[in-house]
Amino acid sequence: MDMLWNGWGDPAKAAPLPEDVTGLLRDLLGVRPRTTAPLALADLDLPATPADPAALNALADAVGGTEHVCTDAEFRIRHTRGKSTPDLLRIRAGDLVDVPHAVVLPGSHEQVLAVLRACAAHRLAVVPYGGGTSVVGGLAPQQREFIALDLRRMDGLLDLDPVSRTAVLQPGLRGPEAEALLAARGFTLGHFPQSYEWATVGGFAAARSSGQASAGYGRFDEMVLGLTLATPEGTIETGRAPRSAAGPDLRQLILGSEGAFGVITSVTVRVRPLPEQRVYEAWRFASFAEGATALRRLAQDGPRPTVLRLSDETETLIGLAQPDSIGAASDQGCLAVTGYKGTEEDVAFRRERAAAVLRDSGGTFAGAEPGERWAHGRYSAPYLRDALLDAGAFAETLETAAFWSRIPELYSAVRTALTDTLTGAGTPPLVMCHVSHVYENGASLYFTVVSAQGEDPVAHWIPAKHAANEAILAAGGTISHHHGVGTDHRDWYVREAGPLAVDALRAVKHRLDPDGLLNPGVLLPAD
Repeated sequence: MDMLWNGWGDPAKAAPLPEDVTGLLRDLLGVRPRTTAPLALADLDLPATPADPAALNALADAVGGTEHVCTDAEFRIRHTRGKSTPDLLRIRAGDLVDVPHAVVLPGSHEQVLAVLRACAAHRLAVVPYGGGTSVVGGLAPQQREFIALDLRRMDGLLDLDPVSRTAVLQPGLRGPEAEALLAARGFTLGHFPQSYEWATVGGFAAARSSGQASAGYGRFDEMVLGLTLATPEGTIETGRAPRSAAGPDLRQLILGSEGAFGVITSVTVRVRPLPEQRVYEAWRFASFAEGATALRRLAQDGPRPTVLRLSDETETLIGLAQPDSIGAASDQGCLAVTGYKGTEEDVAFRRERAAAVLRDSGGTFAGAEPGERWAHGRYSAPYLRDALLDAGAFAETLETAAFWSRIPELYSAVRTALTDTLTGAGTPPLVMCHVSHVYENGASLYFTVVSAQGEDPVAHWIPAKHAANEAILAAGGTISHHHGVGTDHRDWYVREAGPLAVDALRAVKHRLDPDGLLNPGVLLPAD
């Protein structure tokens, strides 16, 4: 099944907002229903595929037949851009300027290499495509003549070593499929980002994904032990051992490269035994600052839960800490969710000692129900975003990370930038935030913004997004913690990395992709 062409996920799970929520949006933010009917897929005016039979024939030869080279309108539209709010608003308005000329589906590493050779010969850019869940412009290259390289046929578990606890996964595996294959052998990857139901293993690696259980299982880049990369110039293989002092770690060059250096065709990951027990519960704090201090204590001194999150006062009040109950106002204060996975003995040990730290930090136990509700609704937020768009509201997210000492300034600076810019544009927003991932030395902040759409919602969002990016850099944060760079963050990433580092990355790209065909303009400015 493919995702909605103009929204997120499974159409059967999409639902309109309750009337009390639409009333709240109307009274609080001045949101008004749309006055025009939404476009249907058949209404879209699709640009024609360029008449280049030689290129299409070469691509068909590369992937074993014409059935793996798709040029029909619907399939191309479904591979247009990603799933950010501007992406969805543009495609809902009929903007198909970024539609691929064709969608090519290779079935092996060798076929990927053959596709790259064919594209080089015919001057076609290549956009690697996994689940299509990018929210930072990662699937919208600057060059308009391009193919989408859909990796869905490469969706196997190639190897599992139960002694070393490693698995070799193909890049087209979606999160649930990967977990099912591993679970049949008694293991789990433990990577559960909000995009889990649709994103792929290759995408997790390409964007340095971080899952909602990262406090216990780690980020995806911490799970990766080896990678295979197909480039126009050949193959790179990394990961001979779990750790090595044999020069710089080339895995880290490939992780986060977003398809600009090559196409990831396999990933070797460490896996863990399936947990015997899963427990979710919640704690309440008087303020965001108090809750953040409690999370820092657990992150630094332990014991660290598997899941550890904290919503600020606004997100808690609105109910976004539990996305399936949006609009159900909670008590005042800030809601923290803790989750534990492991053996019964390990879970009991960590729960008891973490509870002592949370109480000592001012927390009040809120029971299992709020935590279980979060676990039940943790993948529903993107569907909620679509329902908000349907109701005439604008909803978007952004995230960053910083060292603990900078978190208060970063939190304040981003909220102020978003509020001031959107209020000045005549669409005052509701800005919510939560600590989504914690580390010994810092944490990630995840912001959600809701406002009226205004006359041109994309045009009204861009200045606010730019203001938030400037605030992030000024406050010492990173431009992205787990969404990636794409085109939306590219110019700020260049500033964050610095000119010498960017020149070094350009040199890598020129060596691996001399014609600049791989995702041009994504991650690095196109030549």
